Amino acid sequence: MKNNNTRTARLLLAAFAALPGLGAQAAGHFDVDDAGTLDPGQCQYETWWGRSGAEPVTTGFHVGPACRVGPVELGLNFDRLSAQGVHSVTGGPQLKWTFAGAAADAPFSAAVSMGAVADLRRGGRWGGQLVVPLTWRPTGSLQIHANLGADWALGTGARTPRGGLAVEWALNDAVSLIAERNRAAGVWTSRVGGRFSLTPLISVDISTSRTGPQGVRGVVIGLNHEFTWK
Repeated sequence: MKNNNTRTARLLLAAFAALPGLGAQAAGHFDVDDAGTLDPGQCQYETWWGRSGAEPVTTGFHVGPACRVGPVELGLNFDRLSAQGVHSVTGGPQLKWTFAGAAADAPFSAAVSMGAVADLRRGGRWGGQLVVPLTWRPTGSLQIHANLGADWALGTGARTPRGGLAVEWALNDAVSLIAERNRAAGVWTSRVGGRFSLTPLISVDISTSRTGPQGVRGVVIGLNHEFTWK
């Protein structure tokens, strides 16, 4: 039984590194979060599906609703991860607060994002994440995002640093290109992709990535929908 548990933990740890970070997502499926939050009275849900690797293949599915409540954004995250026949279902709450530059056109914004995540099938010790997202807007069409924080692993509670840098360039009101470099769980991931607005409140994200020294390739597609709740 111990060997099976160890194998499961290793497979899921590899899957966490290969696909976008689980437990605290507020930037679509991209690893590097921006410093913005929803407007008062607004809600949204984000969902994405991704796969990474050739053989073995890792797949993941995420859904995360969130709403602005007072000065903060409160959300829930649920993820299903599969690798070599091993399946994991995780979920937990998330809170995000933009404490500087909350206006949409502010040249500089800073926030704090924290989340907890539990293995909903196997129980055990909770994991979590604490990130400080920063956003600089040098021009109206260009944003630079930086993240600094840490993850606490499911089961063991082991802490690892997290950090990344992303560049987001809006070609027009409907299309933005995004490139990022992020380190989590001791592994670097490079990701490039885009965000395409179908309407002012609905957008689609698509990206391709390479992770770790072996350059494991991945692809993710996501849907984001914002709406008014009152």
